Amino acid sequence: MIHPTAIVEEGAIVGAGTDLWDNVHIRRGAVIGERCIIGEKTYVAPEARIGNLCKLNAAVYVCSGVTIEDGVMIAAHTVFTNDRFPRATDPGVRELRSSAIDEHTRPTLVRRGATIGANCSIGCDLTIGAFAMVGMGAVVTRDVPDHALVVGNPARLIGFVCRCGEPVARGAADAVADAQGICAACARPFTVQAGRFVDAVAERV
Repeated sequence: MIHPTAIVEEGAIVGAGTDLWDNVHIRRGAVIGERCIIGEKTYVAPEARIGNLCKLNAAVYVCSGVTIEDGVMIAAHTVFTNDRFPRATDPGVRELRSSAIDEHTRPTLVRRGATIGANCSIGCDLTIGAFAMVGMGAVVTRDVPDHALVVGNPARLIGFVCRCGEPVARGAADAVADAQGICAACARPFTVQAGRFVDAVAERV
């Protein structure tokens, strides 16, 4: 389903079964996978990459240089960035700087299964790990480990979550105790060892 007010520029690729809601704007060169939902007023910039089975809620801003893998959830009003030291003009304030992709454009990778909560700001030159959970309103300025639960400004680790999203361990990055157990929500086994979540499912693949 493509809403009549959605704009899909020539050269953009939208996969089969993907829904684009009202006032979505997909720029040339962007790639969106299959069976995604792209919420109203969301913007996907040139050369951005979004995998299959992703859900982007209303007014998400995905800039050039961002790669989002399969199965990612991004809640409303999340903003990605791609320039560490942005300026509007040249140093002499004579001409606008181009908005095209150039040497200043920095990448961000959101790995499969991750969730980013509402109203988050995501820095660049970083990776948000597989099945990580970024709490609402967080400002992410550094890499987020797989399965990590991070909150705040700047975002800090407060525990780990299961593939289903249920918290299974609590504590700061240097204080999460080694643990083994079964997720209370989905009965998947989990291991936390040396401050790292060990995904038994991924290790069997």
